[in-house]
Amino acid sequence: QVQLVESGGGLVQPGGSLRLSCAASGIIFNDYVMGWYRQAPGKQRELVATVTSSRNTNYSDSVKGRFTISRDNTKNTVFLQMNSLKPEDTAVYFCNARHAFMVSRAYWGQGTQVTVSS
Repeated sequence: QVQLVESGGGLVQPGGSLRLSCAASGIIFNDYVMGWYRQAPGKQRELVATVTSSRNTNYSDSVKGRFTISRDNTKNTVFLQMNSLKPEDTAVYFCNARHAFMVSRAYWGQGTQVTVSS
């Protein structure tokens, strides 16, 4: 059974930082591109960042320079370090695992709420 368990969300003031974690089980972690997506109220889910097993990264323009995605292949965990947070970063953040070669094989976590507000 595949499980992606996110943690680290919460309430933070503008300009603050948060670090999200996603622990994966039930998959061969190195076979998967790991990613973070987010969905704000009334909006579609959007890509935040992805990282391959060889640590190639990709970011949306809205978070480039502020967020950093990383992974620990020994602990089957992916991280999202979020700095200089803005109110528009408020959303539910979802962890995603997508097989590097079988793109139809993809899994989602349950999501973690990030709220940026003073």
